[in-house]
Amino acid sequence: MVADSRKISVLIVDDSAVVRQVLTEMLSADRGIEVMGAAPDPLFAMKKMEARWPDVIVLDIEMPRMDGLTFLRKIMSERPTPVVICSTLTQKGAETTMQAMSAGAVSIITKPRAGLKGFLQDSANDVATAVKAAARARVNKMRSTSASASLPVESVQLSPTRGSLLKTTQQLVAIGTSTGGTQALEVVLTALPAMCPGIVIVQHMPEKFTDMFAQRLNGLCKIQVREARDRDRVLPGLALIAPGGRHMKIERSGAHYIARVFDGPPVNRHKPSVDVLFRSVADQAGKNAVGFILTGMGGDGARGLKAMHDAGAHTVAQDEKSSIVFGMPKEAIALGAAGKIIGLGEVAREIMTSATVDHL
Repeated sequence: MVADSRKISVLIVDDSAVVRQVLTEMLSADRGIEVMGAAPDPLFAMKKMEARWPDVIVLDIEMPRMDGLTFLRKIMSERPTPVVICSTLTQKGAETTMQAMSAGAVSIITKPRAGLKGFLQDSANDVATAVKAAARARVNKMRSTSASASLPVESVQLSPTRGSLLKTTQQLVAIGTSTGGTQALEVVLTALPAMCPGIVIVQHMPEKFTDMFAQRLNGLCKIQVREARDRDRVLPGLALIAPGGRHMKIERSGAHYIARVFDGPPVNRHKPSVDVLFRSVADQAGKNAVGFILTGMGGDGARGLKAMHDAGAHTVAQDEKSSIVFGMPKEAIALGAAGKIIGLGEVAREIMTSATVDHL
């Protein structure tokens, strides 16, 4: 993690000369960032890194000589460093990027096949923000988090208590997260038993990538995980992830909850926004909901969690020790939005023990 008092040094690794040029110009324009170099492939990058190691690497996946995923795994095994993936908006790009996130990449910035220069220039603030978030990430924590996700979870094979699942249509768990959230959600969701309360999730992620992320989790979890579609019912044993590039809110329909997926302007510079989801949960579910705000940079979700808290919901923030970036939970705690602060390893248990008739 980089101290705030000096510039963040960045190495750009991309086989496109246009991407290298535009990213260099964009990032160099930010007074808090220094582009220390650019390389057309990982082998050239490694030569540059022999002389000076960057704080953050912006990495393409599809490159000649050595692909970005192999390079990422090499870095993470030898000298863990924050990596931002620069990925194409394609199905193949999404699949490979999910592998990169699992291998330890911090976040994703996207690039289209056509209109590349204009697209990147329009995304200048988002790219700089991604780099700054990466610089704050504790990548050693990411490695331990990813490792824990693959361990046996007998210790969290939870059974509902006190009739907790007798009113399943009334129960709702809402989770919001950003940087480091892909690893955190894997830890939480893989630890849940097949029968658990219905879950709705906002993970800050570009369009096309949330579906692939959901598919990956679905293959790992006992519960079902999928990208939300408009008017999906929130059901026990199902986690719905808001689609990238769309907001998601909850509406009550009789005794049930449904997910509404819709377009709209970014909120807190994000789409989907955690605040949009949490505010709807506060309004539609009130004390019948449980809210969790996990690792991430910025303040999205803090006010929404406060709204849930004020509406009588049980609200929880991830603690600093287990957070990859202690930004979103910190903001929520500062607002008095979190009724409880716990480590990531306790979240699955908290979901089950708080989803009882006493709470819900």
